[in-house]
This record gives sequence, C-alpha cells and structure tokens, in this order.
Amino acid sequence: MARRLRAILLIPVVVTLVLGGFRVTRAVDTWQSADDAVRVAELVQAANKYASDAINERDLSVVPLLRGDTDSSVVAKVRKITDQDRAAFDKAVERMPRTERLLRRVEVVQSGGKQLAGIRDAAFTSALPGVQTEEKYHLIQHPLMELSNELGFGSSNQASFGRALYAISLTQAAESLTRAIGTHILAEDRSKLKKGELATQLASFRSYAYLQRVALVEFDGAATSQDTARLKKALAAAKTKGEQQVTQAAARADAAGEDYVTPPAMTTMISEIASGKPAADLAKQGITTDSFFAASTLSFDAYRQVEVYLSDTALANAKDIADSARRDAIVLSAVVLGAVLAAFLIAAGVARSMSRRMSVLRGSAFQIAEQRLPALLSQLNRATPGRVDTRVAPIPITSTDEIGEVARAFDQVHREAVRLAAEQAALRGNINAIFTNLSRRSQSLVEGQLALITDLENNEADPDQLDNLFRLDHLATRMRRNGENLLVLAGEESNHHGMPQLALIDVLRAAASEVEQYERIELSGVPEAEIHGRAVSDLVHLLAELLENATAFSTPQMKVYVTAGRLPDGRVMVEIHDSGIGLTAEDFAAINHKLAHPPTVDANISRQMGLFVVGRLADRHGIRVQLRPSRQQSGTTSLIMLPHTITYAAHEVPVDSAAGSPYPLENASHFAGPDGSIVESFSQGGQGAHAARDQSGTDAMSRYLYREERRRLTGHDEHEDVPR
Repeated sequence: MARRLRAILLIPVVVTLVLGGFRVTRAVDTWQSADDAVRVAELVQAANKYASDAINERDLSVVPLLRGDTDSSVVAKVRKITDQDRAAFDKAVERMPRTERLLRRVEVVQSGGKQLAGIRDAAFTSALPGVQTEEKYHLIQHPLMELSNELGFGSSNQASFGRALYAISLTQAAESLTRAIGTHILAEDRSKLKKGELATQLASFRSYAYLQRVALVEFDGAATSQDTARLKKALAAAKTKGEQQVTQAAARADAAGEDYVTPPAMTTMISEIASGKPAADLAKQGITTDSFFAASTLSFDAYRQVEVYLSDTALANAKDIADSARRDAIVLSAVVLGAVLAAFLIAAGVARSMSRRMSVLRGSAFQIAEQRLPALLSQLNRATPGRVDTRVAPIPITSTDEIGEVARAFDQVHREAVRLAAEQAALRGNINAIFTNLSRRSQSLVEGQLALITDLENNEADPDQLDNLFRLDHLATRMRRNGENLLVLAGEESNHHGMPQLALIDVLRAAASEVEQYERIELSGVPEAEIHGRAVSDLVHLLAELLENATAFSTPQMKVYVTAGRLPDGRVMVEIHDSGIGLTAEDFAAINHKLAHPPTVDANISRQMGLFVVGRLADRHGIRVQLRPSRQQSGTTSLIMLPHTITYAAHEVPVDSAAGSPYPLENASHFAGPDGSIVESFSQGGQGAHAARDQSGTDAMSRYLYREERRRLTGHDEHEDVPR
C-alpha cells in the first residue's frame, strides 16, 4: 500500500520534472544559441576588420606600387595590419559554431585568403593590369563582408544589424574601390596603357561610384533611424574635417609661396575623373592624387566608423542576449529543481504521513479484529457481561481527512461490535441462567428419584424386582448426566469439589456405568493412580461422553476397549478404542480443534453436545483430549492426557489383581483383549458410578460394598445381574 501510495504521489513529481526538464532544456538550448550568436558576432567583427584593412591595404598601395616602390614602408605597414587581422579571424573561426552555412562561407573566405600572397606579388603590374588588382582584392573582401548576413539571433532588431552591417560594408567597399581606381587613374602614366584599358578603368570607376550610391540606399532601408542619423553625423564630421584639411593645406601652400587650388566637392571630383580628362587638366581644378585620396578617405573612415559601431553593437547585444539566456537558464533550472525538490519533499511527506497513518489504521484494524475484539468476546463469554469493561479505545489518528474519517468509522464499527457482543453475552447469560435453573430443578428431581430408588433397592429381596430397580437406577444416572450437560453449557462449575480422591480404575468404571451399552466396554492395563477429588466428577463425565460416542458410533457387536498407561514424565494417558466407521482427516482436524478450543454455545452445539461438553470439562482441569484414526482398518482412538495437577502417582498394580483393587472383583469375568492383555468385562463392574458421583453425602465406598454384598447374598447370577 505504501509503495502504491508513493507511486501515485510520485506521478505529479515526475510530470513536473519532465515538463520542467523540457523547459530547462529549451532555456539551455536558447543559452547555447545565444552563445553561438556571440561567437558569430565575434567572427563578423573580426571579418569586417579583416575586410576593411585588406581593402585599405590595396588603396594605400596604389601609388607606391605604381611608382615601383615595392619596399615602401607604407605598403609593409598596411600588409602587416592585414596579416594580423587574418590571424585574429582564424582564431575566431576556431571558436565559431560548426554550422553548415558558416563553414561554407568561411571556406570561401579562406580560399580567397590563400590568394593574398599572389595578389600582393602581382599587384599593379602587367600580371594584373588595369583594375584587376582592385577587383582581386575584392575577392578577399566580399566573402568577409557577406558574413555579416549571419547575424540574426535574439530579436528583429538584432537581425537587422546583419542587413545594415552588410549594406554599410558594401558602401565602404564601393568607396574603397572608387578611391583605389580613381587614385590609380590619377597616378598612372596613361601613355603606357594598352588600347581600351583606360576606358575599362573609367567604366569600373563609374560603376563602383554608382554602387556606392546604391549601397547607401540599401543601408537607409535596412538601418534604423538612429543608425542613419549616426552615418549622416559621421559624414558631416568628415566634411568638416575635409574643410579643415583644405584650409590647412592652403595655409601651408601660402606659407611656402606656392599656388594652391581648392579641390571641388567629392561628387564633382568623381564626375570629373570619370569624364576621362587628363591628370594635368584635373590638377588645374585641384583634383590631384592627394586631394582625391584624402577626400575619399574621409568618407571611407566615416563608413568604417559606422561599420565598427554596428559590429560592436551587434556583439554587445549578442553578449547581452547570451547573458540573459544564461541567467534565465540558471534561474529556471534552479526554480525547476527547487520546485521538483519541493514537490518531491511534499509528496514524500504526504506519502509518509498517509502511509504512517494507513499503517496505524491497518495495524489497529488488525489488532481490533485479531486481538482486542476476540479478547473482549472471550471475557464476555467467560465472565459476567456487566463486569467487563466494554469501553473502546479509539484508533490513534486525529486527522480530519479521509483517513481520519475511516478511523472514526472503524471506531464506530468496533463500538457496535462490542455492543452487539455484550448484548449477545447478556443474552447467553440469560439462556445460561435458564439452563442452570432447568438443570438444577431436573437434578433435584433426579436426585430425589435416585434416593427413592436406593431406598427401594435396600428393601427389595426379590431378584427380578431388584434387577428392574438397578435398570431404573442406571437410567436415572444417565438422565442426571444429561442434566449436568446443561450446567456445562451454561458455564457452571462442578459442585462436587468435596469428594474424596478416587482410583483411576474406579473413575473408568463409574464413567462406563453411565453409558447405555456399558456391557461392551472393556478395561485393560490401567495403572494404579489416584484422581483428585475436585476432578473426579468432571473426569467421570468427560469419559462417559467419550465412551457414549464410542459405543454409539461403532458396531453393536464390537467391544470398546479402554486402556491407560503412565508416561515417563508421570502423566497418565487414557485411550479409548472403538471399531466404528471412522472419520476423515478433515473431520478429525475439525473435532480436535473444537476439543482444544471449545466454541461459544450456539445452535450447532445441539448436534455435537458431547464434544462441546468434553472440551469444556477438559479445559476446566487442563486435560488434553484428541481423536485419532485407529491403528485397525477402521475405528477411532480417543486419547485423554491427565496432567499432574489431578493425578497422584503410585506403583503399578495389575487391574485384574484382587489384592491391588480397592474393591472386591470376585464377580467380574476376565478375558484377553486385542493386544493379548487381560481385560475386565463391565458386565458387573459398573456399580461404582453412583458411588463416585453421589451427591447425597453417603460414603461412596460403603454403598458400593453394600450393593456387592447384597448381590452376593441374594444369590443372583453374575451374568444376569445388570448394574446401573
């Protein structure tokens, strides 16, 4: 019960654990995804720096390399920065999530990075003439720029960073290409160009200038208003810085006594360069390599500033989201764990409390059913009902829940059972009183009848009449035994406590004399033993009932043998053997159980009154009675174990020895029993019954001797004389 109860209460705990586990798993997955987003943002940040510095390396290398200065410190410096960015990017790649898309994009980036050394060697040479050098660098920068599209975890705003960052990176790349190609056109000796090569450069210059405008439009559509405002502010600051640079350049030229032409706006410089005018004509308008590169760099730096802000913000947002997800996962895990633990403890406590109370309830119920109620019923059966305490101790459960209600119901059932038992005990007491009253009255009449018969026997000389009187005396004695059965049923104690002790052989004779077919009973091997006076009457009654059954349930022509023997421990065993139809093993078990535990008087007692009386009398004196199958082919053996408390040990004397018997046996007939021993026929030996059970106060021995002498003097034949 306790296990089933715990199992039932464990179900909600398991459900809570499963649901909480799912929730915690989702939180942990979110945390993992947010952490992956942080590493993606770190990768994008490293990629953008790598891309910006790579194209910046290209732009700053245009003039030195066109002039053939391959050992330029400027070129070496920017290449070193690019290599450092590449190493940082590779480290970020090692930490990035291993998703299919990222791996594919990184593979493209690394494939372009492997070409960097070759591009540097052939940059702005005949191997990469025209704008091919600029576009080769773009093969490295563009895959890095596309990594910005991998930003997109956490919120729609976080996802917009990817689009805005890609757009501003594209703007920066277009600005860089425009700067590189424009510087290339201004610095290169056009006389050395192949036919159509200048036209190709100009077309590319115009295309990338246009791409820059398209990218700005894309940025306006993807970026937030704050980001758009930040770009405008950066461009405005770049314009202000450009004006300051022009003012400073004019001042330096004036100080040096040189002529200085103020360069036009950036849009004008782009259109003038795109027109294909010679470099000398453009210089007259203030459009030189330095002025154009400086103006374009200001825009490039403004775009890069916004790009760095967006990548840094994306990384910071990703970290915030990851921190929040980690915090949520930890808090949720702690809450779920605490809830599950609390639910488990509460369920365990409830289960333990309910199990403990159920155990108390079950134990109390079993104790009531198996101990307290049977003990009380036994007390009510043995004692006066009014003197027995019938108060019911409640089951020690004070809760008001269903278990407490069941306990109170058990208490009520217990009270009702005790009340009904008390009423039945009172009813049985009344019936017992009726039995006792009827038995006492019947006994008084029977005793009077026996006294009258005794007087008639004493004054009668006619043998025939004396024989009839003996028969009548025997019948009255049996009637008295039936009356005493009522006293036993009523639970009355024997009133023969004042009788003297009597020899076991005489007790057996007295018992046989009360049986209807006493002439079939034969004694053998009875040791010399004395029976305590307080047990003589009840033992005679007990043996008479067993002998009555033995003669009644066996063939009329067969003898019933009675033997006895002393056991090594001093107790005496009496055995009654008959040759009846016998009983089944189940019948023996049922009868022996009733003999050992006499049941309460009910309607079934009338069918087995003798066994009930035997059980009651045996229990009264500690005598053990048991029925067993006979060792012959059929029949039953009754075993009667007499305890030390009612027997007095003496030396053994043969039953047929006249010297050893307290009574003369000269009228007894002798023959061999079934085991070869000498047995005594009760054709004349039953006259001790009335002597042993007489209640008139006359000396039993004297009456027995008187009757034996009377029979001998009348000359009545011993085989015709019938004792009572």
